Amino acid sequence: MQLNVQISGDGAPLIIIHGLFGTLLNWSGQTKALAEHFTVYAVDLRNHGRSPHTDDISYPLMANDIIELMDQQGLTSAHILGHSMGGKVAMQVAMNNPERVDKLVIVDIAPVQYPNHHGDVFKGLNAVDLQQLKSRSDADKQLSQYIPELAVRQFLLTNLYRNEEKQFAWRMNLAALEAGYDNISAAPSGTTFDKSVLFIKGENSDYITPEYREPILTLFPKADYRMIQNSGHWPHAEKAAIFTKLVLNYLLK
Repeated sequence: MQLNVQISGDGAPLIIIHGLFGTLLNWSGQTKALAEHFTVYAVDLRNHGRSPHTDDISYPLMANDIIELMDQQGLTSAHILGHSMGGKVAMQVAMNNPERVDKLVIVDIAPVQYPNHHGDVFKGLNAVDLQQLKSRSDADKQLSQYIPELAVRQFLLTNLYRNEEKQFAWRMNLAALEAGYDNISAAPSGTTFDKSVLFIKGENSDYITPEYREPILTLFPKADYRMIQNSGHWPHAEKAAIFTKLVLNYLLK
């Protein structure tokens, strides 16, 4: 698996892993800020962005993809930052290969199985008529019948592009993501990671709740916790400056 990666900056290696339906481009602002202190490796996970499409998706597979990337780049170890699904990938990497991870930053996700709450997203994405689509605004109009939140639609539409035949297409492997959704909603599993971990929660997000404290500390007994006020599931975008400060304070101390 040859993941698409964007490398910038200079210093200790830091790998950034996006969430479901995301790409490395979603992290452009944070990549630029963090590259002032680290060599940042922003990656597209399999079936996302410009990385290869495969039929299979699971946390062991995606974690192994990250280790292969590290081997390809000659990285003995690195800091890893992961958001949402990418946070679960980062956790799986740490549990499977603790010697390859220096510090771990997990953004708004816990090591638990979540219920299916992307049903409307899949319905909306599948309902977009790519063959007849004339513009992004048309795609947004079609998505709005299933997804009322403008910010969510704008995020999803970053996946829309024109292929070599000048037709609209999705960069993500939508069919594989939908077929493998049970694996995506599952919890990463493995042995205890006995190194430093920072969990960052968006105040208004329900992805990390008090009931998840026990499973977090069971697998990550040295976990620390920070909450960014007035932010949701994307605190790195909603409160970018505060997020950057938290990450730098943790990684540089």
